[in-house]
Parts: sequence; structure tokens; C-alpha cells
Amino acid sequence: MPAANLQDVVAEIAAEMKARDDRGDVATYIPELGRVDLQQFAIAVIEKDGTLTEGGDCDSFFSIQSVSKVFTLTLALGLAGDRVWNRVGREPSGSRFNSIVQLEYEKGIPRNPFINAGAIAVTDLILSGHQPREALGEILRFMQFLSGEDSVYIDKAVAASEERTGFNNRALANFMKGFGVIDNPVEYVLGVYFHHCAIAMTCRQLAKAGSFLAHLGQNPATGHSVVTPERARRINALMLTCGHYDGSGEFAYRVGLPGKSGVGGGILAIVPGKASVAVWSPGLDASGNSHLGRIALEKLTARMGWSIFGSPLSASR
Repeated sequence: MPAANLQDVVAEIAAEMKARDDRGDVATYIPELGRVDLQQFAIAVIEKDGTLTEGGDCDSFFSIQSVSKVFTLTLALGLAGDRVWNRVGREPSGSRFNSIVQLEYEKGIPRNPFINAGAIAVTDLILSGHQPREALGEILRFMQFLSGEDSVYIDKAVAASEERTGFNNRALANFMKGFGVIDNPVEYVLGVYFHHCAIAMTCRQLAKAGSFLAHLGQNPATGHSVVTPERARRINALMLTCGHYDGSGEFAYRVGLPGKSGVGGGILAIVPGKASVAVWSPGLDASGNSHLGRIALEKLTARMGWSIFGSPLSASR
């Protein structure tokens, strides 16, 4: 059977997703995200040789939200190494991304760096020794560097919307502060956290930014080593087991790739040794992950044979 043509597959998936009526629900608890057009969909694939294949609304900027946690974890590991794991665990949560119940049971140590509490603890590490504006500038420059695009920016309207409504995140941060997991003032940490979640970029920029994780830590566009091969493998492992909150098992079962979602509707997925993939559709499922984004990635891995678990299964409709 001849290998599927990636360009044809991506075009077909983009058309299929555009035509679907089941689109999920936008994240209205962040009012600014609730205003995003539910009809948008984009997919971008960057292969090792730099070939870009894309479909849909790939010129549209969107708030990457929790996808930023992959990159803040990468920065924190560069700054603190394995000391990161003194503050946050590496196990799937099985709970909602903003749950405080598990945090209380485990004495303020977040289960992993991709739930909200874990990402707040990671942000605290990046902030240490810096003013909030300096730490945030470092995160933004890192994203611009990885994507090769200065147009990546922080959506101040989204950040302000999160600050006005982020009561659960304040509870998580104060709880961790009480257990000594957070060193810096809570409002400083949350200010940086809300703003890095409000980073806005396109699907093609996000796919480029994640390319180093598909190629043993090296950015194939520049040849620059971002992280060691071992660290890239470990970040990918965390994305596979923890990248979709309490929907991580379902994502691994259906898609079979390391991935990280955000409530802005974006998903970054990694095909080790082959490609970096970004999808965006703002409608979410019950776990807070992009509904059509997950379906699109399931179809992509099935048609291209890209699951890390072996032979593709038929993608469900």
C-alpha cells in the first residue's frame, strides 16, 4: 500500500474539520476566550527538513494558554535542572486542571508541571531572582526564538481577562505558598503565569516552536541544541502522560503522540524523529481540550501511520 501523501491528508482533514457541526464549547470562564469565533480551525505540520504543510486558518493568532507550560518547563529545567522535581511531581493527575483537592492531599506539591498548580510552581522558579517583567520577557523571547518569529506576542486583553477571573488559580497559589512550595509573592507569580498563558501565535509558529522536541532537542531549522536528547525525551514523556489533564489517557489511546493542549483550543503534538504538529480549534470537550483538534490529530496519525505505538487504527468519526 503506497504511503499517504501528507499534503493531501492535511488538506482533507482541514476540509473535514471545517464542515463538522460538533465543535465543542469555547472557554467562557475566561471572558476574552469566550469571544473567539468557534468556526475556526487550523493545522500545521513541520517536518525535519523544514517542509511546512498546513490547512485552515493558519494566519490566525490564538492564545496558546497551557501549551505555554511545555516551554516554561523547558526554561525551568535549564535554570534549575532536576531541582524542579523538588517542587512538582511527574505523575498524571486524573483530576481537573485547576483542582485543589489533590493539592491538599499531597501537601502542596502539584502532581505534574502541566496542571495549573504545577505550572504556577514552575513559573515561581523562573521568576526567582528576577522582576516579573524580566521573567516574562525571557519567556516571550524564548518563544520568539524557537518559532523564529518576532510577531509572537502577549495578548494583554486575554491576560487582563484571566487576572480578573483567576480566583481558582489564586487559591492554588496561596495554598502552595502556605506549604512553602512558592517562594515569591503570589501576585508576582500569578502575574507572570497569566501573561505567559496569554501568549498568542499562529499554528505554524507553534509547530515551529515545538520542533526541537521532535528531533532530540535540536531545532532543525537552525541546528541549535535547545535541550539535551535525554531532556527532550523526558519532556515528551510528560506530554504523553500528563499533557491533556484528566483526558490524557484518552488522547494517548486515540492519537498516540506526546501532546499538550490549552483552553484556547490549541494542541502541540510531537511525532518523534519526524514532525511537530500544531492544531487549533477553540471549541473544547469536557476535559478542557480542543474537541476538533483531538479528532484531527487522531485522523492524521491514523492516515500517516504516526502513532508511537505502532500500526494505525481506523480514526473514529
